[in-house]
Amino acid sequence: MQSPTYLHDLLVSTIFTEGLDAEMSLWALGFSAMWIKGADLDALAGTFHLDLATRTPCYLSEILDHAIDDESRWVAEVNGWIGIVPAHGHGEFLRSVTEGGRQALGLHMDINYNAYFDYARDGRTVVSFDPLSPESRMRSGDDPHALDHLMNGLRFQISDDDVLDNPVEDPESISSALALIGRFTETDIATDWFLAQHSRIRPTC
Repeated sequence: MQSPTYLHDLLVSTIFTEGLDAEMSLWALGFSAMWIKGADLDALAGTFHLDLATRTPCYLSEILDHAIDDESRWVAEVNGWIGIVPAHGHGEFLRSVTEGGRQALGLHMDINYNAYFDYARDGRTVVSFDPLSPESRMRSGDDPHALDHLMNGLRFQISDDDVLDNPVEDPESISSALALIGRFTETDIATDWFLAQHSRIRPTC
């Protein structure tokens, strides 16, 4: 049986390879990712300033060094979805990417320990919440309960009256957000995305 923090831990171990500070974390670095459906890579190249002529095979475990060197992004295509890391997965930019009937999921974490999960469609936010505190009263968007049917068995809250004997810490909340993305995209976040070879693409000059 997998640990409830499995996807968070896998993401951390994939991005932060040997030789980096043992205290480094997704929060210290700042992590952002976006998954987009309804557009091909040619259509997204301008939006994300991607020079498609520089496309090179790459694992997610290799992208941090390349991103530091030349601001490359990791770009993956699975099951009709395009995943991009880093890609600002929150707010107006995410909404703008979905104009014209597209869909997008975004996960964003910053150095101030703020986290955001967003689902947008056709230029509008359908649902947005903090994975560390996704109670109904904290959700926003046109349909705050649009993804409830996919959340069965996932735990997000850091603390709540019904989990005091088994509290949910932030790695489990982030794992749950990643699992939710996998369920929505009908893909395996671990094998299809984090561990598979995809591409790195440098920015346009």
